[in-house]
Amino acid sequence: MAVIWQKTVHGKIYEVRAAGQTRRLYRDGVLHSQYNPNKALTGNVWDLLSLPCFFLAPEKIHRVLVLGVGGGAVVQQISRWFPDTHIAGMELDKTHIAIARKFFHLRGKHISLIHADAIEWVKRYRGPPFDIVIEDLFGEQGGEPVRVIAANKSWLEHLNRLMTPHAALIMNFVEARDLRASAAFTEPAIKQRYKMAYRFMIPPYENQIGVFLSQPCKKKEWRRRIAGLCDLDRQFQSIQHKYRIRKLF
Repeated sequence: MAVIWQKTVHGKIYEVRAAGQTRRLYRDGVLHSQYNPNKALTGNVWDLLSLPCFFLAPEKIHRVLVLGVGGGAVVQQISRWFPDTHIAGMELDKTHIAIARKFFHLRGKHISLIHADAIEWVKRYRGPPFDIVIEDLFGEQGGEPVRVIAANKSWLEHLNRLMTPHAALIMNFVEARDLRASAAFTEPAIKQRYKMAYRFMIPPYENQIGVFLSQPCKKKEWRRRIAGLCDLDRQFQSIQHKYRIRKLF
């Protein structure tokens, strides 16, 4: 994979690498985004953040919040599948936003990229609620990705306040024990907000994606909605064996 762009900003090394139409964004050697405009899916963890959107009926998805944009792979996928949906993306790293626009072509009147501290932005937000909240807030430590905020009661209360009554919360965790330790499992007052929860993962990656639904939806209905988009369904059928999906409650 060839390096097509590289820059050091405030001591951090940014690279955009290309293989054919695929683009990958690295910061200090850690992969932050992967996207190919000719493919509906990446075959990587970003699919696990976007595919759970189909647990909601498309006509109920009007506003999506993405906390942690990176190069924008998740935003690209949601924009492609739900073209009339407004997507707000929060990103602390200004260089990531510039790369997302230039190399990942992340633009459009329905996409708002906001340079902000997502944690502080969430705490201050008092606007219209969102139907889907995707929380993917990671930094690096020793060359490994680490969550920048614990999924405790306080944080989930802030996230829940942003959501509509039928909303879905999708969160990225480093490993299974982090998911199980989140307030969505350990705090009864938080857990009662959700009627159903799933775990998504792609071995051998350790990432565990928690999907928490305010309204129940069976996996069969989720799969039916994916099948309704022909280009997505064709690729999904070819790589669905990679995904591990488990109902948690």
